[in-house]
Amino acid sequence: MSRNSADVFARYLGAQFSPAEKPVRQKPAITISRQTGAGALTVANLVAQELNPYYQGDPPCPWTVFDRNLAQRILEDHQLSTRMEQYIPEEAKLPLTDALESALGLHPSFWQLRQHTVETIRRLAFQGNVILVGRGASAITAQLPHVVHVRLVAPLPDRVRNFADYHKLPQEKASRLLRETDERRRRYVRTYFDTDTDDPTNYDLIINTGRSGFEQAARIVVNLVIEKLTQQTPGKPLATATAPGAPVSSSTTP
Repeated sequence: MSRNSADVFARYLGAQFSPAEKPVRQKPAITISRQTGAGALTVANLVAQELNPYYQGDPPCPWTVFDRNLAQRILEDHQLSTRMEQYIPEEAKLPLTDALESALGLHPSFWQLRQHTVETIRRLAFQGNVILVGRGASAITAQLPHVVHVRLVAPLPDRVRNFADYHKLPQEKASRLLRETDERRRRYVRTYFDTDTDDPTNYDLIINTGRSGFEQAARIVVNLVIEKLTQQTPGKPLATATAPGAPVSSSTTP
């Protein structure tokens, strides 16, 4: 984790454990499911940047993105060795392979790791002011009314180009790895959470970043979160009632 990420994470934890003298409103949370190369991490960071000056709740708590660092948080929550990080990818292992590796003591079973993942993601969602990217977070928090569920998609050529640029890969190799990553993620969510990532009814909002671009996609998400916050406080407009940036007019998928 970078020094900057570590500082943000430390401020987030500090805010969560600040003493509160009165009952406080549930802070919102966001999950982002994504097609590979649709810009999820970029959009998530933009959303956090735009929400931080407008809403941090009471007591204040900075918005924090959990993506790759989510695996580290799962290990910390459950006192697991950092060497276990390689065994908690967004991937479903074959039952026989999992059973053999577990029996050999290489790692806890994938079902145990899945339960650790569920517990950590739900804990973060209840704490609020978090953006949870991937790892079945939308399925895990599907029944929590304060969580906004977003799916990011884009045309395949756009995603391949984004993936190739980010990882400095030839287009052909990027295309192959992108398809493999998408399939692993679909299999992971289907196997462990019995959910189809491509089912539009699982989300509050689906955005085609190939049309909207990343910045406008972020503003759409911010507007939805602010609207949700405003509805929680009828008759008391929040300081966040108007999202930053110009009014958004963008195509999203049905």
